[in-house]
Amino acid sequence: MRAPTLRIFSRFALRFFSLFTPCVFSVFALCGLLLPLQEAAAQDAAPAAETAPETAPRQNQAQAPNIVIIFADDMGYGDIGPYGHPTISTPHLDRMAQEGTRFTQFYVGASVCTPSRAALLTGRLPVRSGMSHDRRRVLFPNSGGGLPHSEITIAEELKEQGYATAAIGKWHLGHLPEYLPSQHGFDYYFGIPYSNDMDNVSGRSNREIAFEAKPEYWNVPILRNDEVVERPADQHTITKRYAEEAVGFIREHRDEPFFVYLAHSMPHIPLFVSDDFDGRSRAGRYGDVIEEIDWSVGRVLDTIRELDLEERTFVFFTSDNGPWLIYDTHGGTAGLLREGKGSTWEGGMRVPAIAWYPGTVTPNNATAALGTTMDLFSTALSLAGVPLPDDRVIDGVNLMPLLSGERESVRDEVFYHRGTRLYAVRKGPWKAHFITQSAYGGEDPVTHDVPELYHLDHDPSERFDVAAENPEVVAEIRNLADAHARTIEPVANQLELVLEE
Repeated sequence: MRAPTLRIFSRFALRFFSLFTPCVFSVFALCGLLLPLQEAAAQDAAPAAETAPETAPRQNQAQAPNIVIIFADDMGYGDIGPYGHPTISTPHLDRMAQEGTRFTQFYVGASVCTPSRAALLTGRLPVRSGMSHDRRRVLFPNSGGGLPHSEITIAEELKEQGYATAAIGKWHLGHLPEYLPSQHGFDYYFGIPYSNDMDNVSGRSNREIAFEAKPEYWNVPILRNDEVVERPADQHTITKRYAEEAVGFIREHRDEPFFVYLAHSMPHIPLFVSDDFDGRSRAGRYGDVIEEIDWSVGRVLDTIRELDLEERTFVFFTSDNGPWLIYDTHGGTAGLLREGKGSTWEGGMRVPAIAWYPGTVTPNNATAALGTTMDLFSTALSLAGVPLPDDRVIDGVNLMPLLSGERESVRDEVFYHRGTRLYAVRKGPWKAHFITQSAYGGEDPVTHDVPELYHLDHDPSERFDVAAENPEVVAEIRNLADAHARTIEPVANQLELVLEE
């Protein structure tokens, strides 16, 4: 049984140690509170024996698998080759899908940026952590909140096991110092603290300037660890720099287990590409952006292959939500799915997802089994041999039995929240909408006395409401929603906190 107080104390001690000398650390160690960390630190600090190879791995970590999560921003279900886009070329993602497993029914924890990222890193629906709100749906530069320290991230759990941890790219879980990646288990950070369309200093709306994008229109900073190193960010080169930062970290930590969370800023509006990809795609500027992201995936996977790490590295590619359709051809596509980013229709929350782990994950496989980004928390901990926290609700499940071919499915339910409210529930192939609302049209939400019901295997576009013919299914899902609601406990809302001007 994990005691929450012991966990909190342990994290405090880790941060305390990072600020003081090894002498202070030894005092903690003598008390027996941080013995595993003392041993790891001693191994790092001890000079290598003359006969030892320069890059000898740590003795107790040689077999631990590396974990890389690549997270696109606003990439739609239909935006890449493995999901059928006819004119966007994605050879590296195509190969990744051929060598791994592609999900056709994979979901996010929320249909907008901040809550979706909180869900992935904590394995919990964002309503449980206070990281969702009904009006102020994401964090902004004037926000005063962030991911609470009481939450447990993938990075924190893996760091306790000796993993080197890096967050590269968009964070969007709190830009104040107390909420940055270094405070949530990451050893290294390089990226922007929130969306690339924030800090608009042009004097015009984002809609007006989105199609004539210039980096100086947005005063977005790039941070290295906790320091601003560039402002405004040169967004033309940002995708390429993220890839090179990830590759550099992987090379540096090739002889120890590493966790890399590579969260691209693109294809979130405004769209930028480097000179190498400008005008390259038949699909226009949006295609250029996707093809550069595909190149970045190739850089990461090629590096892993070059270092002979492919059979002990789990890589997962997905997106934080569906496409931002209000930006026309700059907003991507959800393919045959209904609606996009911001909604709880399938196009807002079903996303592309590919798992790659040669020798472990079934190759050249497409699965219709359900999965969610929250499952990556449980999957990462399982790969590292870490038990799940038992002092809180974890909404994720371990995907490895599915990915390795041991089981045909690992989950049967998906809950679709918009802000703090439950809008829809999926049970097997059935999805019931209790509340419907368009993504960004301004309409009020509509509550349905009899939920709209869709059979997603038959009707993935959610066109035909079959509630009247299936009252027993409606009743079953209604009971499931009621039971789920009883698991949600009230917490302080982080997104409603605003800094004083």
